[in-house]
Amino acid sequence: MNNIDPLRAPLKNARGLGSAKDGTRHFIIQRITAVALLVLAVYFVALLVSLAGADYASARAAVARPFNAILLIAFLIAMFWHGQLGMQVVIEDYVHAPGLAMTCQLIVRFVCFLAALASVFAVLRIALGA
Repeated sequence: MNNIDPLRAPLKNARGLGSAKDGTRHFIIQRITAVALLVLAVYFVALLVSLAGADYASARAAVARPFNAILLIAFLIAMFWHGQLGMQVVIEDYVHAPGLAMTCQLIVRFVCFLAALASVFAVLRIALGA
């Protein structure tokens, strides 16, 4: 009996290349962040609506409440993580030059990390009264 998979390309059979076994993890994390964003986005919009017409001091006081600060930080982390995962898929699908793809991936990760860090830092400064 022949162990070579007839559905794989002959070159893959010769090289022994197969699945990287990492796509499922990416898929699951993307779905988890999407579900988290559904819940957290409802909270975020409700917070924005409740602050409509509020002055700066009351808006700052609302963000400084521990419950609101924690949920805002969770929203920011989930949002930037989900955005980075989505951009990763777009780059993998549409950027075919390996060097350019790697450069784009690094730039997207760096920008998302920096933006998330700056956003979380801003919420923490407000929450901790600095």
